Amino acid sequence: MKMSSKTQKMELNDGHHIPVLGFGTYVTEEHLKKKSMDSTKIAIDVGFRHIDCAHMYQNEKEVGQAIQSKIEDGTVKREDIFCTSKLWSTSHRPELVRPSLESSLRKLNLDYIDLYLIHFPVPLKPGDDILPRDEHGNLIFDTVDLCATWEAMEKCKDAGLTKSIGVSNFNCRQLEMILNKPGLKYKPVCNQVECHPYLNQSKLLEYCKMNDIILVAYGALGTQRYKYCVNEDTPFLLDDPVLCAMAEKYKRTPALIALRYQLQRGIVVLAKSFNEERIRENMQVFDFQLTSDHMKILDGLNRNLRYFPGYLFNTHPSFPFFDEY
Repeated sequence: MKMSSKTQKMELNDGHHIPVLGFGTYVTEEHLKKKSMDSTKIAIDVGFRHIDCAHMYQNEKEVGQAIQSKIEDGTVKREDIFCTSKLWSTSHRPELVRPSLESSLRKLNLDYIDLYLIHFPVPLKPGDDILPRDEHGNLIFDTVDLCATWEAMEKCKDAGLTKSIGVSNFNCRQLEMILNKPGLKYKPVCNQVECHPYLNQSKLLEYCKMNDIILVAYGALGTQRYKYCVNEDTPFLLDDPVLCAMAEKYKRTPALIALRYQLQRGIVVLAKSFNEERIRENMQVFDFQLTSDHMKILDGLNRNLRYFPGYLFNTHPSFPFFDEY
């Protein structure tokens, strides 16, 4: 995988390029949608060119308005922006894939997106509910062959609706299913997963590199403390004494050390913030380099700790899909 230091992009296995630092737009509360529009505008102003969104976040319209306003005021051209969106689990049936992507394009007000991902390898009952549940509150799963979903994704790429296609939250076994699919036309260009010093995904990273698939890290600052799944005593990654001591040594913040760690491992990293100062600060990740000794020390922080609520899908009979293999 080639990485250009001038443009800070990596080459995907289909020949397109992805900026190595991306801006995450996930919001949990309805009232934050407006904030996601404002913060996306700020992100573009300070130099972010990779914007990561999804149908499931329910704010594609606001993110699209932010991108359009920055195109209209001359800050960027459409081709300067690398925009990712994701196919939600209620649209895994092959006949629903293209309509779902077209719906995202309408909300984003774009003619194409740069990267479209299968958000989770778990199909849910089709319909308007993001998380369809039965009368007992259990998720209602669907039965769809992931390979059939992937073939529909390939058709979206051929139709020019998206330049590249990939996956998210897949383990090695699920990636292998796609890679070994008879008649595979396009390999996934990336796998977007939770990844930070407390969950460094080393086995999955090695597998992806072997197969020329880029790992994209979300939750890279380990701060997504969802009230419905994280215990109050779950440690804050950015308070880690090792990370803090290293930040002091480099005269940077712990967040910058955590982001830099991923870049030097050959991982594309997403940073999410509503705070203008922090959004600006995250762009400084290119201004310094960690020594190999310090990289090894950070490797040693791994404790397989997840901040993301994987339990939502863990009742599915075919998974635990959060295993690395």
